[in-house]
Amino acid sequence: MVKLKLASPFPTAGKTRTPRLVRKVELKPQRSTTSARVGAQIQSQRIAIDMSAGALATAAGISRSMMSRIERGLVSPSIEVLDSIATALDVPMSRFFVDQVRRLDISFVPAGKGLKVEREDAVKGYHYELVGHLLSGNLFVEPYLVTLASDAKPYAAFQHPGTKLIYMLSGRMKYRYGNQTLDVRPGDTLLFDALALHGAEAFREGPISYLSVIFTLRE
Repeated sequence: MVKLKLASPFPTAGKTRTPRLVRKVELKPQRSTTSARVGAQIQSQRIAIDMSAGALATAAGISRSMMSRIERGLVSPSIEVLDSIATALDVPMSRFFVDQVRRLDISFVPAGKGLKVEREDAVKGYHYELVGHLLSGNLFVEPYLVTLASDAKPYAAFQHPGTKLIYMLSGRMKYRYGNQTLDVRPGDTLLFDALALHGAEAFREGPISYLSVIFTLRE
């Protein structure tokens, strides 16, 4: 009788060969959108103060490789690490979470190239030159270079929404704000709620010019 040799149900002890088609695949680190934005903000803040990544890593107490991975958005740093980085950069930690990509906006106006504006509420002799304009953000900013002509008359009844900043460039005037009066000279600055009555009550010396910036919230 011929004996049949049955295959063992158990794996053999012999060495197995890896199929040629199987290759070792290295997985690339995945970037989180939030981590990428935070990393980009950290890098921007570092570059703004002319600080190297190595110097920032040392100041924050982390390794250079970790700093590199944070800036590239490859890791999500802990709150403690972010706090250390913020302290090293001397900025609030909240700065890292501002979406600057959507809010980047800059206005450059060369000297003497501002837009001459004819304002509906302009008082005779008050000439306005718009010297900047921003399109993004919730804050609406109107910076004007105001020049008073020789025939301009004092006017202390301006009143409008927003916050106003006045920086005196030349001349001298008596400025009224509500029930207060101030003697304003070149280099002086006023910042106030523009809902109160305000404006030049008397001219002391000419020619008078000043920078007037109005801040209001967009609707």
